[in-house]
Amino acid sequence: MRDKELLKALSKLLSNSGFMLSADIDTDAMKGVGMEALSSKIIELNQGATGITVVDMDMLRRALAEIEKDSASKAPVPVEVKRATDFKPAASEIEADYQIKNRPSDRAEGSVSDFVAYFRSRLSRIKEILSSHRAYAITQSIGNMKNFMSGREVVVAGILTNRITTKNGNIMATIEDETGEAKIMFMNNPNTEGKRLFESASRLINDEVIAIKGKISGPFVIAKEIVWPDIPIRERKVIEDDIAIAFMSDIHVGSKLFMKKNFTKMLSWLNGSVDTKSRTLAGKIKYIIMGGDVVDGIGVYPDHDRDLAVLDIYSQYQMLAEYIEAIPDYIHVFVLPGNHDAVQRAEPQPPFPEELLDIKLSNVHMVSNPSTLVLHKLNVLAYHGTSLDSIISSVPGMSYAKPEDAMLELLKRRHLSPVYGGNIIVPTQTDNLVIDEVPDILHMGHIHKNGLLEYHGVQIVNSGTWQDRTDFQVRQGHMPTPCNLPVFEAKKYGFTTVDFTGVV
Repeated sequence: MRDKELLKALSKLLSNSGFMLSADIDTDAMKGVGMEALSSKIIELNQGATGITVVDMDMLRRALAEIEKDSASKAPVPVEVKRATDFKPAASEIEADYQIKNRPSDRAEGSVSDFVAYFRSRLSRIKEILSSHRAYAITQSIGNMKNFMSGREVVVAGILTNRITTKNGNIMATIEDETGEAKIMFMNNPNTEGKRLFESASRLINDEVIAIKGKISGPFVIAKEIVWPDIPIRERKVIEDDIAIAFMSDIHVGSKLFMKKNFTKMLSWLNGSVDTKSRTLAGKIKYIIMGGDVVDGIGVYPDHDRDLAVLDIYSQYQMLAEYIEAIPDYIHVFVLPGNHDAVQRAEPQPPFPEELLDIKLSNVHMVSNPSTLVLHKLNVLAYHGTSLDSIISSVPGMSYAKPEDAMLELLKRRHLSPVYGGNIIVPTQTDNLVIDEVPDILHMGHIHKNGLLEYHGVQIVNSGTWQDRTDFQVRQGHMPTPCNLPVFEAKKYGFTTVDFTGVV
């Protein structure tokens, strides 16, 4: 937070309990500390006080010192990572071959013109993808349709802005482009083809770009088919080097529920200190992708401090750095942020700055969220996956139990966050969440549930979590799958999941 925002947040939390801030408060001392934890500590230190209590710098320093003491006493002690002296990993003999394609995270003022430019960028780029479907010649523009007579067949593309069910039980959707808007009617016909189209229409979501094939009937287009941008069927790439890629996310270092013993056991496995059954696979790993929420963060949700073992954000990242530094140096590690991490919340998120996560190792790379990583000719699209919440809530049949299905829906729409407002995005001149290039592997996290799927030749993987089940997940009935590490073997072109749940 900026200085004024820090003061405003702390003042708001304290005001209901009869506290007010002194004018001499130094915000530099407060940085990296959760305001909820700080306000709770100030109130705790002044129990029994009556009337208005002024919080000055002396009181602030005492509260910060107590928080630091609490954090030190609660901080998990890193378990020593075991290294096998006789371990001869095959990946150490293979030269690294990687390329990083970060997504720009340009800032915007949030003006009307910014939003217009953002959606125009989305529309034009996905219309170009739709135009590549040779079976459909898209009408030049929605505005052109006013010149067409009823009965004329058209294929028209636009951004979906509204969808309702009419009193007759039909679905009416509105799509628009730069030239106007069109009302699309999906008739609730009882025949097989009608039912199929009606079911597809129920899966339409706001702000996605689609094409509609149909017939003009007065002010409407009577839909015959929905054309999503989708991805073409791809052949699997042939990779000669026998290397593997490990995927992980939602580590949540600093949480009371971070499963540190299991995570440390996994690091020991990477170092060859494992049973011989899976030792060969460990030795193949050349790359690791850490897909966001690498620490638990500070003040991410109300009363977050109650769930934290480490109350200082810099200490959380320092602990993470120690774990990463235990990874063998021949393995290249790519770290991207998520919604719990202390970077810009709006997506695309920039890479971690050095002052937050400073690891001066040539094999460790901070990348944007999302980003594309080309690893031995394999295009890996890595995205934390915050938009999965809005897809799961918007598309019928989606659930947190199968995140891979929601990821497939994003591929079909060729956009990582199609529902505007589902998560915070930056409305820049170019929509940098469009999936222009079809990946070989799509990796996400966020849901805390492992999932694997192949679609049109694209490998879809959700890498679960390294955090135990939270109270919120218990209330929601969500069962996470912690400590299951998906590993992709490039030469075999398949996944193996290594289970670390039973280790202590």
